[in-house]
Amino acid sequence: MTTVTLIGTRLAEEGVEFVYHGASPDCDGCPYREQCLNLTEGTRYRVTNVRKSGTLDCAVHDTGVTAVDVEPAPVRANVPSTSAYAGSKAQLGGPCPHTECPSHPYCEPMGADFDGSYKIAEVLGEPPHDYCMLERDLTLVQLTTEDKG
Repeated sequence: MTTVTLIGTRLAEEGVEFVYHGASPDCDGCPYREQCLNLTEGTRYRVTNVRKSGTLDCAVHDTGVTAVDVEPAPVRANVPSTSAYAGSKAQLGGPCPHTECPSHPYCEPMGADFDGSYKIAEVLGEPPHDYCMLERDLTLVQLTTEDKG
């Protein structure tokens, strides 16, 4: 489902993905609050269209904001292999301190949290690491975020 919102002009490009973090204290008193703050916190979104609406001044974004269409974006993540089946629900395996690992962005993906349960849209296969330093048996999947919780 597509939603029209305002985002910083630096992010306003088709295909760009971001995680919405909610209002900033600088948003207080802004006349565009209703148009900007209409997304779900913690959800990953993809810009699907940049509208030709011009640029509005913004206290948060130094180059202003512009109107875009966004939709929830799927999240690629490593999940325990025992629950890695398309259509099933899965949770992330937990935090990982090994930030140098090529799988780290998938073990701690932006747009998903450790307390959530997510539907697996697709099983992608082996994770990018050769060996898990936490000895976890993981599978790379694509999660849908539309029914988080």
